[in-house]
Amino acid sequence: MLKRAGQIVRRLASCRSGVSVVEFALVMPVILSIGLYGVEIAYLNTVDMKLSEIALTLADNASRLGQTDNSAVTPTVTEDDVNEVMLGARAQGDTINIGTRGRIILTSLERDSATGKQFIHWQRCFGSLARQSAYGNATSRNGLNGAVITGLGSGPNKVTATSSSTAVMFVEVYYSYTGLVGDTFVSNRVIKKEGAYLIRDERNLTPGVTGTGGQYPC
Repeated sequence: MLKRAGQIVRRLASCRSGVSVVEFALVMPVILSIGLYGVEIAYLNTVDMKLSEIALTLADNASRLGQTDNSAVTPTVTEDDVNEVMLGARAQGDTINIGTRGRIILTSLERDSATGKQFIHWQRCFGSLARQSAYGNATSRNGLNGAVITGLGSGPNKVTATSSSTAVMFVEVYYSYTGLVGDTFVSNRVIKKEGAYLIRDERNLTPGVTGTGGQYPC
């Protein structure tokens, strides 16, 4: 019995048939972690780029409002115009649920002809995320009321309206990002993107947004 037991032990000690399985079991968690981390970072970058595209496209589209008006009367921005460009931003963000997890804020920054101050003439918003503009609103903090607005933008160089006859279409996009595998690799965060364009054509700025049926109050 002892001799036979010794033979079995020697055969087991020299057996290599399970080495690859053991090695795979040891390295699999590392390989899986690296793979999941790569997928998470790739998805985060995709969402980040999508939000940038939404901000820039909406600002660009808003800057073109009234551009196709061929009448002799200087065009104004209507609620229907705003509804259309915001609808485009909504469609862009459908794949990342921008309506429930984000907030889009479109601001018209203008220069007051009487005081020369920068002020927010009107704002329109979309999305359920609880966020307000970082720069003010169109009522109590518009630059004429409340604190002075020197310009908009989170960078060192602020965006401003250069004269009382032009305006800046400024967009803020906020998005509550949740990782594909929770907060294992990337902590949950609110991503913010901004975009701005000067209006492309002459526009009657005095009335702000005209018409009725606005679907995107702030």
